Amino acid sequence: MDFSLLIIQALNGVQLGLLLFLVASGLTLVFGILDFVNLAHGSLYMMGAFICASLTFLFGSFVLAVLVALPLTGVLGFLVERFVARPLYDRDHLDQVLGTFGLILVLDTLAHLIWGPAGIAVPLPGWLQGQIAMSETLVIPTFRLVIIGAGLGAAAGLFWLVNHTRLGMLIRAGASNRTMVSALGIDIQTLFALVFALGAMLAGLAGMLIAPITEASIGMGNNIIITAFVVIIVGGIGSMKGAFIAALMIGLIDTMGRSFLDDLFKLFMSSDAAENSAPAVSAMLIYIIMALVLSLRPQGLFPPRTR
Repeated sequence: MDFSLLIIQALNGVQLGLLLFLVASGLTLVFGILDFVNLAHGSLYMMGAFICASLTFLFGSFVLAVLVALPLTGVLGFLVERFVARPLYDRDHLDQVLGTFGLILVLDTLAHLIWGPAGIAVPLPGWLQGQIAMSETLVIPTFRLVIIGAGLGAAAGLFWLVNHTRLGMLIRAGASNRTMVSALGIDIQTLFALVFALGAMLAGLAGMLIAPITEASIGMGNNIIITAFVVIIVGGIGSMKGAFIAALMIGLIDTMGRSFLDDLFKLFMSSDAAENSAPAVSAMLIYIIMALVLSLRPQGLFPPRTR
């Protein structure tokens, strides 16, 4: 096996896992604390990418565009919570699914009206377009390392916020027992709005980081939201630790499966059969893992503490 290729694919898996964590962390906060099923969370990922793309052309700087787009995406999340999510908190999950599915259509149409049907390629500054040669055969794109560093930095900041601040204490308390938090006099509506805005910023950041690679496009959040739900189910709904570990695990398994599963199958079947079956099996791997976790540990691998 080519170890350079193995390392490159492992980095791809870590990159995918960290992007999944940014999306899934906000989703698990909203689902775990608010008990709200937000199918439109992936649309906030898309809107973050489009807002960053527009600001990149406006400012001429990708980094400055990200810094400005983050709070704007948070404001968008705050508005979604106030006018769409809040009226649905006391409704059952089916109404929440239908309401947020409608929001997906609205945001996709809004993006179509503002930015047009074609995707937007986001230009990177020259210092992010290079490559770092680790050896003669191992060359890593600079921006991939930046994505991994930004993802780890955002994860560290989020863990600090959740575990070492008053807001984090309220978030953890709300995840454990939201009724008690409200009974103690905490403004639960403001807490919900802040959690929603934070989740939108995290999802938007993931969209901003991936846009220079895949471009900002309509519907780009529809696929990642499915995988993000798999992550929070495997990790444990409401658990930041679970979301982080499950996201990295699923990112690595998905990437490695698509890259090397055909080589594994060739050990005990013909080359044609291996090449035909490996893509189908690799596409199912994360769902097979989810099914195993649900059957053996329905609460997830690292469920939050509850009272």
